[in-house]
This record gives sequence, C-alpha cells and structure tokens, in this order.
Amino acid sequence: MWMFITLLCLVVSCASQWDPNFAPGRAGIVHLFEWHWDTIADECEKILGPNMWAGVQISPPNENRIVEGRPWYERYQPVSYILTTRSGNRVTFQNMVQRCNAVGVKIYADVVINHMAKDVGSGKGTGGTIFDTVAQSFPGVPYSHFDFNKPNCHTSSGGIENYQDVNQVRNCRLQKLLDLNHSKTYVRGSI
Repeated sequence: MWMFITLLCLVVSCASQWDPNFAPGRAGIVHLFEWHWDTIADECEKILGPNMWAGVQISPPNENRIVEGRPWYERYQPVSYILTTRSGNRVTFQNMVQRCNAVGVKIYADVVINHMAKDVGSGKGTGGTIFDTVAQSFPGVPYSHFDFNKPNCHTSSGGIENYQDVNQVRNCRLQKLLDLNHSKTYVRGSI
C-alpha cells in the first residue's frame, strides 16, 4: 500500500508542473521588486494584462524594520504581519490584487516566514509598530522570547556556524535574524 501511495504522490507532483495556476492562455511572471502597489496595478492594466502575462511576483508585503539608507534587504526583516511597507498599505495592496486579477494577472507575494528582524535593538517598523530584538519582543504579532529558536540552537554564537549541520541550519540564526521556532503551534498559527 505504501508503495502505491508513494507512486501516486510522484505522479501528482510531476503532473503539477504542467498546471502553473495561470489564467488560460497566459504565460510568464515578472518580478516588480520594490514597486508601489498602485504602480503595479497600473502596470497590470496597461501592459501585463493586454500582453497576456500570467503573474507578478512582489516584494514582501508585511511590515518590516526600517534600515538606515533604506536598502532592499530591509523588506526581509519583518516586525509584524501588518500589510504596511514603503510599497503601500492594506488598502492599496487589496486594490492592486483586485485590479491585476481583473485583467488575468495573478499576484505572487514573496513572504518571510522563517525569521523576524535582525538582532540590532529596538525601533519602529514601516507601519509604526515598535519592536525590540534584544528582548525578542514583537508586539505587532505578538511574539516574545518564547517564540524563537535560541534555546534549540546549540552553538556558542546562537548563529549558524556549520552549514553542513542540518540542526544549526534549522534552529540557529542566519546573519543575526531572529529565527522563529516552527515547532510551536502558536508560531505556525501566527504566520
């Protein structure tokens, strides 16, 4: 029986490559990294939809830490799951999705679910939410020190020291980003 189930899973996963979940007759995805949600909606209506593009991959839409100089990678340092970034807010995000879908273009969001912001201290996110990485406090979710993997990481630095060690890669910090403990039901539910 297990062999039949394994074979069925293989067949289904192989067949899924032929169904990319695009609207009929469409192909291709563009990545409009760092674009404003209103500008993406305009692009869908004026260029992508009429030219039969299938989708747009967007930057992470959730609130992130503001990094001095505003580099692109700040978008990969979440402080909450509130939909407010320099690309827009929840209203402009919903408007973009509706407008793009109306012309046959789907939105594919780049999401960050493994970690929160870098361990650098306290601050405010792009939506005004306060956070404190030293205390591991993210009240916008909310997460506390109980929700992170530090106790499960068995390195002296708390970070990944050996990328060949699956336990370190799974449970330690990458580049000082606070690693979420996905074994907790609360963390998975919050994500």
